[in-house]
Order: sequence, then C-alpha cells, then structure tokens
Amino acid sequence: MTGDQDTTREFDPYLAEGEIKHPDQTDPYFGHLATAMVTPFTADDRVDFEAFEALAHKLVEEGNDSLVVSGTTGETSTLEDYEKADLVRAAKSAVGDRAKIIAGTSTNHTSHDLEMAAKAERAGADGQLVVTPYYNKPSQDGVLAHFRAVADAADLPLMIYDIPGRTGIPIATETILRLAEHPRIMSLKDAKNDITATTEVLTKTELEIYSGDDQNVLAWMAMGAAGVVSVTSHVASPTFRRMIDALLNYQLKDARIAHGELGPVIRAMMTRVQGSVASKLTLNWIGFPIRTDVRLPLVQANEAEQELILHDLREAGWQL
Repeated sequence: MTGDQDTTREFDPYLAEGEIKHPDQTDPYFGHLATAMVTPFTADDRVDFEAFEALAHKLVEEGNDSLVVSGTTGETSTLEDYEKADLVRAAKSAVGDRAKIIAGTSTNHTSHDLEMAAKAERAGADGQLVVTPYYNKPSQDGVLAHFRAVADAADLPLMIYDIPGRTGIPIATETILRLAEHPRIMSLKDAKNDITATTEVLTKTELEIYSGDDQNVLAWMAMGAAGVVSVTSHVASPTFRRMIDALLNYQLKDARIAHGELGPVIRAMMTRVQGSVASKLTLNWIGFPIRTDVRLPLVQANEAEQELILHDLREAGWQL
C-alpha cells in the first residue's frame, strides 16, 4: 500500500452475515465517556450545588460526553426525591447542551421508579439509568416487567444497569435480549463481568454497551462496546478520553499505554473504599473545592485507607 492511498477504515456493521449484529458503536446517544458523579455536601449536610455545578463543568471540559447524576456514586439511596430533581436541573444549568444528563431514577419499588422517571423528565434529563430492583430479588419475569414499566413512564432513553454485586441478582441474557426490543431501552451499563454474556448481547442486539467497571473499558470497547460510565474519571477523565479516542482510531498501542497508566488510579478509586468516598477525598487532595463529607451509612476514609489510596496514586506518578 502506497502513502497516497486512503487508509481510512470504515466500520462494518456486521461481523458476519445472517443474524449476527455487531455494530461498532462509534456514535452512541450518550457518547463514549460518562462520569457517575458524586454529590457534594455542605458542612450542614445539604447538597452543595455550587461545588456540584463546578464539578460538572470540570468533567465536561475534560472530555465527558454525558454525566450521571444521583446514581450509586451520587449516593442516591440517601438523597431525597426533590434533591435528585434539583441535581438534574443544576447539571443542565452547568453544562447546557455540551453533555447529556442521565438521571439515576432507581429504587426497589416500581411505582416509586415511575414517579422518579416522570420527575427526571420534567427536570430536563436526557436519559435515565435504571438498576435491577435490589433486595426484593424478583424473578426474571419481574425484572422484565419492572424495566418495561419504567421505560413506559417517561419519554427518556433508558440505560439498563446490570450490577448483581449490589442488587443481589443478575439480569439474564435472555431478559436483556427481550428488553432490547423496547424502543426507549437504548443502552446497557454492564457491571456483571461476564464476557460471554456481554458478547452475546453485543452480537444479538443494537444496545449501546457501556462498561460499568473501569478496568474493563479497553476490553469491552475492543469487542465493540460504546464506552464507559466511570467513577475514576472524576480525577482521570483526560486519560480515559485518550484511551477511548485511541481505540476509536484503531491505535491499540496508545490505548494500552493509557490503560496501564489508569491501573493504579482505578485501584485507588475502586478497591480501597467505596467510590463516592474515594472520589471526594481524591478531588479534595488535588485541589478541587469539594468537602469529603458523605451521608451515613457511608463514612469517610480512615487513616489506613487513606494511606493505601495515596500509595496507589503515587505509584501512578501523582505528586501527593
């Protein structure tokens, strides 16, 4: 091949003829990089909207395409309904049309989810993130009925969140395949760590797949996934952006380098303490104006935990 020839590679929407669907997800509705935002609090335990809007602005400036508000990392289970709606409004105010706002609308009570979906739509959300109903342990028929009901409750694109480590049950692949038929169910945040199941969903549906585990982004995108909904990106969005853009441009060596750089940072943010705790602490350490306060039952990192996080970040070359 000579230097004069066009070496641009077009994405083939099918890996094989027949029933196998496998689109390379290069223009997903929610983009490629999304951060599951923390919710900052004031000293008297109110939502710190000034810090929240500043954080939203920072994340978009650093390359985020979407922001998740009042998700797990946003301490959704300890937020009041009105706080969740106000967070959507604040995020929209901060970033305008520069990024999409995905509202975490989940509870373990379907009728409450329907109310939250409607409130998110009225507040201006661009989509909603819905987790498997937790604690109840419904059957797969119950899971199917729950997601369909929430999808019908608001005119919002819906991202399924499959995280059995928190909810107690996985979403069966067959259930996901059936949910993919719903016109508003557009994407899946996959935190199940089952590469066989993920591959089947990728090859049999047109769902846009996002890694729900920060360490899996390179592998999931190499298989054709859209990107990541990340926690570590609070403090490492530029590196995630570099890795994602390298993958989209078939620059595997560059993507691997970024992946390696992220390793100790992901360990610091995701394995030492809960993600909300680690994110607020690390943001505070690097000079972002945010308090480290969290709401019970979460507590701040103790001295030993902080030392572990510092060790990881220094391994990554951070001067802390």
